[in-house]
Amino acid sequence: MRKIVIASILALSTIVLISCNQTNASSKVNITNLENAKKRDVEISKGAALISFDKTEFNFGTVKEGDIVDVEFTVTNSGKTDLVITNAQPSCGCTVPKWPREAIKPGESSKILAKFNTAGKPNRQNKTITLYTNTAKGREVLVIKGNVTPKAKR
Repeated sequence: MRKIVIASILALSTIVLISCNQTNASSKVNITNLENAKKRDVEISKGAALISFDKTEFNFGTVKEGDIVDVEFTVTNSGKTDLVITNAQPSCGCTVPKWPREAIKPGESSKILAKFNTAGKPNRQNKTITLYTNTAKGREVLVIKGNVTPKAKR
């Protein structure tokens, strides 16, 4: 029994050693992936994009029901890498945002436009637009608020 165990261990060790020597690990490395990883590491070392706004809240005051409120937010990339806004999600269908689809370079600014349709939205209103970005926080929220005077009932 002892001879069988020793022979099995010796055979297994030989197989493992032989199989390890037959391949070269460096031949399996894809050079394109290595170059892409280096570029990605350079971008990561710059840090996440930083976003700043001229305002994050807009109070449109008092308007009549049925009016459309136009809002403009100025967004600036105050970081060292490109700022990308991947989506702008309004809190309801009555608000329609329009945001820059291309990357905003460091130090540059762009506009985020929004239209709020007050039809069927009487009284105090508080709408939000959530921006999904490549900043460290990942999400930024813009607020549109004000009062809507209801239509006169007939």
